[in-house]
Amino acid sequence: MKMPLLISALLFLGAALLLLGSLLEQRRRARQIVQRLDGKVSGDHRFSQWLQALGASRIGQQTVNLDNETQALLNRLGWRSARQRTLFAAFQVGIPVLALALSLLIQGLFYPVVENHWIAPAFATGIGYLLPKRLLAAAAQRRQRQLASETSTFIALLRILFESGMAVEQSLRVLSIEGKQLLPNLTHELRLVLARVDSGLELGEELNKTTRLLGVDEFTDTCVILQQLIHQGGGALKSLLSLKQLLDDRRLTRLQEYISKMSAKMSVVMMLFLFPALMIVLAGPGFTALARAFAS
Repeated sequence: MKMPLLISALLFLGAALLLLGSLLEQRRRARQIVQRLDGKVSGDHRFSQWLQALGASRIGQQTVNLDNETQALLNRLGWRSARQRTLFAAFQVGIPVLALALSLLIQGLFYPVVENHWIAPAFATGIGYLLPKRLLAAAAQRRQRQLASETSTFIALLRILFESGMAVEQSLRVLSIEGKQLLPNLTHELRLVLARVDSGLELGEELNKTTRLLGVDEFTDTCVILQQLIHQGGGALKSLLSLKQLLDDRRLTRLQEYISKMSAKMSVVMMLFLFPALMIVLAGPGFTALARAFAS
């Protein structure tokens, strides 16, 4: 009789815990809804709120505004909104402080008798200050390479739409909607350009501004031809075809250079790892026989 009662008690306790958990979850959701209606940030987003506050501070804004190279890199990466720039400013300020604190903590715990206590914190702070910008430059270069590789496909799709009778702006709108999976980076830039065009700005001028921000030669040449199409009509389609062939030739040349460099690297690897094993297999018996002869 005791075992069924114990099982019943455990099941009743589990049901009570589930009911209590559901009630707490409902209250938490209701509290989050009230906080969002009041314009407050919930506890799940406090870390992002702290980052935004740190980036929006005077020191964070000065670290970004005083460096023109950082602004150019942010534009090339596509971080043009105030929130994204504030987030990078928070990392630019927070990472050196975090590196300084970690270096002081590690030095105090493991190396308390070091003579020059300022060398390690100084190096950690300098590395922490340079690291965000180096990562930003690497990400911007990677996005530029992606934009350059997408330009050839972008030109081919443009020619198809032009031959079907569409105008330049209409073709760009179709690609910005239908080409999100095929051309993610280019369609993002096109959507920004078309949003400014919808506000009353001129398409050719906005394309020119975008090319200056991105700094991609292939996309710049394409936008120059698009500006000619806007002003001259269909007379620049031949130039578009020539540009696509030139970009394909450049891409083929880069692939050939990459393959040649890869073959050279593989030959070095083969010399380092395969050649010693080959010498052991081929010359090993001879050296063994000589060793036996000298030993006897």
